[in-house]
Amino acid sequence: MWQVWVFVLSICVWNPISVNGDTKPEDASALRVMYSSLNSPSQLTGWSSSSGDPCGQSWRGVSCSGSAVTEIKLSGLGLTGSMGYQLTSLTSLTNLDISNNNLGNQIPYQLPPNLQQLNLAGNSFTGGIPYSVSQMTSLKYLNISHNQLQGQLGDIFGQLSAITILDFSFNQFTGNLSESFSSLSSLTSMYLQNNQFTGTINVLANLPLENLNVENNHFSGWIPDQLKNINSLKTVGNSWTSGPAPPPPPYTSPPPKAHSNRNSGSNNTNSPSDNNNGGKKSGIGGGGVAGIVISILVVGAIVAFFLMKKRSRRPTSEVEKLDTERPFSPLASNEVKEMKSIQTSSIINTKTLETSASMNLRPPPIDRHKSFDEDDFSNKPVVVKKANSAPLSTAMYSIADLQMATGSFSVENLIGEGSIGRVYRALFDNGKVLAVKKIDSSALPSQSSEDFMEVVSNISRLCHPNVTELVGYCSEHGQHLLVYEFHGNGSLHDFLHLSDEFSKPLTWNTRVKIALGTARALEYLHEVCSPSFVHKNFKSANILLDMELNPHLSDCGLANFIPNMDQVLNHNVGSGYSAPEVAMSGQYTMKSDVYSFGVVMLELLTGRKPFDSLKPRSEQSLVRWATPQLHDIDALSKMVDPALKGLYPAKSLSRFADVVALCVQMEPEFRPPMSEVVQALVRLVQRANMSKRTAADVQGVRRADDTDIQE
Repeated sequence: MWQVWVFVLSICVWNPISVNGDTKPEDASALRVMYSSLNSPSQLTGWSSSSGDPCGQSWRGVSCSGSAVTEIKLSGLGLTGSMGYQLTSLTSLTNLDISNNNLGNQIPYQLPPNLQQLNLAGNSFTGGIPYSVSQMTSLKYLNISHNQLQGQLGDIFGQLSAITILDFSFNQFTGNLSESFSSLSSLTSMYLQNNQFTGTINVLANLPLENLNVENNHFSGWIPDQLKNINSLKTVGNSWTSGPAPPPPPYTSPPPKAHSNRNSGSNNTNSPSDNNNGGKKSGIGGGGVAGIVISILVVGAIVAFFLMKKRSRRPTSEVEKLDTERPFSPLASNEVKEMKSIQTSSIINTKTLETSASMNLRPPPIDRHKSFDEDDFSNKPVVVKKANSAPLSTAMYSIADLQMATGSFSVENLIGEGSIGRVYRALFDNGKVLAVKKIDSSALPSQSSEDFMEVVSNISRLCHPNVTELVGYCSEHGQHLLVYEFHGNGSLHDFLHLSDEFSKPLTWNTRVKIALGTARALEYLHEVCSPSFVHKNFKSANILLDMELNPHLSDCGLANFIPNMDQVLNHNVGSGYSAPEVAMSGQYTMKSDVYSFGVVMLELLTGRKPFDSLKPRSEQSLVRWATPQLHDIDALSKMVDPALKGLYPAKSLSRFADVVALCVQMEPEFRPPMSEVVQALVRLVQRANMSKRTAADVQGVRRADDTDIQE
């Protein structure tokens, strides 16, 4: 009988625990990591970094449903540190509010995937918006205001159709508004005030907004009529254009029986007199005259376009004859400038079409003796581009534009030379500095203009904070040029191998940040893009550093679309970056990219070149020399770049070497995917930060003074 009572008592004792429910192991682990990353604050009562049950023990600010954590609300608790690196494990979390604390560095790259509300406002976050936000399709509320976020907004909002409130105010964002904002079909309130945005707000015109604040930015152009009737519109502190809006683009059919504003498809259209005179009819004023003049010029451009289209149907030999007989007149560049002065609207296709039409009236002047090679203009026809062949997100430049901006591609503006062409610094009249890559004719044959437009279209779709942005292109007279954003600190190769005695060496934390950023760029190309991209030319010279030493991977996507690229790159097999299987087969894969990434990590660790013929024979190949020593702590410490002067965490160095060893394995099947490399580097960073806070790890280790890198 006593056995029965013991059994009943066991059931009674066990039942309450099962009712409360143990927290899912992955949720509990993520919260323990978060607690450690937040510097184990005493105000988080109930929390623990080593054990505990968040749901069963009622950790402060944590709400659960069964065994799953569904809400974390930690607003205004004076928290410091970071949010941890296991947030993706919180798959049931719908509300994360950690606003009004003292968190710093970057927003975690990986966030809970199924959030409906995310509030990170009132902290000191820097950097940009992580790409993982683009995958949070359930998100309804996003508030990252009152931080120190910066940079341009990528096109990462296309899938966030459920979001209703978005607050980016009081940051340092720059550039034009993201075109993907047009997909925010449920958005009712948007706050962008007190940033440094430029361009127009046309992309917001058709959203169901009720509240919009864009005060104190650098916006220009016209305020769309659709936005003038919403409940709350605040626009002061910008450079709006006065007077009537421009006419519709020449390729757009206006609505029947109505005057058309810049949104020709809108039903809410008003004439200039309606806007300025309360609906009263009046004589033609200065704005009306300007509108008529602009209309006449646009019509002229259309007529010219069709004339040139007709001309382009002539036999190739006849076109070549015309091109060689017609002199390059300086007047042509003036005509191009005049046409550009007319183009005040924000639609890139308009600029592409009008510039293409005007440039083909007369070819621009070419300074042959200073710019291109002598065979660059050997009787090559002018290609009239189709209006729909240009991608939406890139601008079209003429050779005249790029010649002027680069000093006729002078040696003084040459900033790099790679496998497929040279790169020049370009300074434009508006003060904008960009980088122009002139692709060698051997890499992209002159007759493949159609292929080049496909290259531009595909590369322009790449959007990641660690991938160099393509902003424009030029395809004229058999020449193919790409225009990229410019990063003033040059390449990682220059920093590591060309620094002089006056240059400040890269700190250990900066090197880890560069490795993590470029790993994320490769992860994006391999595992996020569809179809995936193999970079094929990953090296330190293609990792560009901005003024804050954030990495930006260049030449992304080029190798996938340029014919004969593998043969071009195979000439560089002896550079030290190529995987062993590439040297044998000439075939590039994602695994060969991983190997090249490991070589760059070795560069960061040792400060040595991948192949250095000036070294003793046994040390010329960096991988061959370094690999046997990566797991020997004594040998490893002797391999470290002397420029670091011993200022690095010993454990961080060892873990960094472990990642290198995985990436440079001889057999490609044993190398990890880039997503695993990213996670390994994130764990390295977090562990290094936690170890800095414990006295045990401080003993015997000299550490850098610069700010910790955090996820």
